[in-house]
Amino acid sequence: MSWPLPLQLLVLLLVGWVSRRQQAVIEYYRVENAVLREQLGRRRLRFTDAQRRRLARAGRALGREALGRLTTVVTPDTILRWYRELVARKYDGSRARGGAARRARRLRVALVDLVVRLAEENPGFGYTRLRDALKNLGRDVGRSTVRRILTARGIEPAPERRKRTPWTEFLAAHWEGLFAADFFTVEVLTWLGLVRYQVLVCMELRTRRVHVAGVVRQPTDTWMRQVARNLTDPVEGFLRGCQRLILDRDPLYTAAFRRMLADSGVKVLRLPPRSPNLNAYCERWILGARSECLDRLVILGEGHLRRVLAEYVAHFHAERNHQGLGGAIIDPEPGLGRAEGRIFCRKRLGGLLKDYYHRRPAA
Repeated sequence: MSWPLPLQLLVLLLVGWVSRRQQAVIEYYRVENAVLREQLGRRRLRFTDAQRRRLARAGRALGREALGRLTTVVTPDTILRWYRELVARKYDGSRARGGAARRARRLRVALVDLVVRLAEENPGFGYTRLRDALKNLGRDVGRSTVRRILTARGIEPAPERRKRTPWTEFLAAHWEGLFAADFFTVEVLTWLGLVRYQVLVCMELRTRRVHVAGVVRQPTDTWMRQVARNLTDPVEGFLRGCQRLILDRDPLYTAAFRRMLADSGVKVLRLPPRSPNLNAYCERWILGARSECLDRLVILGEGHLRRVLAEYVAHFHAERNHQGLGGAIIDPEPGLGRAEGRIFCRKRLGGLLKDYYHRRPAA
């Protein structure tokens, strides 16, 4: 018995539909098994975005009802939610908009930083002058915008900023002829036990040259006056050519000491109380002398202390590289090279301080 043609077509369509549904189920299980194999060795399932997308595409072909009849690693609602997120991500333009917003924000931050930099480096620039300087740099900014930026950063107008000169700007403007001095203490072992000695050092800030001005147990006014005479001696005084000398508020710098310096043409700059950072160069030298030398020795008497200081100063000037001078040596010894030949090692204080060099061949 043969079926009518319309019925045969209907049966063929039904069989094809069932076959496609079975293929979709098989494809979903295939994807799920692949994802589970990738999860082997983990205590709990943690799907990556790529794995979620693969499960979402396979599950979408089945639909929620069919997924509900299957045993899946996640619920049907989760799979369909992943698919909706996949579709939404495809047509989401917020990433491009967010990129543009981030670029605009970076430009605004860069502009604000530039305005603040110009204002801080040029205390005399008012809003109009800053606007014109920005225009020279290709930034077309209004005067009111400059004012708002500086006000938001707590930067005062030019008339107020001009009244106060930053310390770094003062140092740069007076680098030539600018010296600094500082006291520090050293514990010395003597027949009487530990005795504290005071050491006074002076530094020429531009060249970093250092001079030990005096070593004494207890500085007196008479001793300080003699130190002032030695420092300002017109032939051998370390402060020859000194225009300004930075001192802290230590009472050891007596009025007579400061007056003798002033009579020799040296203007004394007294720092505010408790401001060691304003005498940072001298403080850094003292720190280096302690850490590289004094703290690693037992100083036996005043004579030993003077010899140790002299050796360290010689090492500091002729053998030690200085970052503040671009890695250069202050006073390199002539006749010694750094290029070729046999390498020699010069030791000071029993090898505590070392220097390596090449000896240049005789001409």
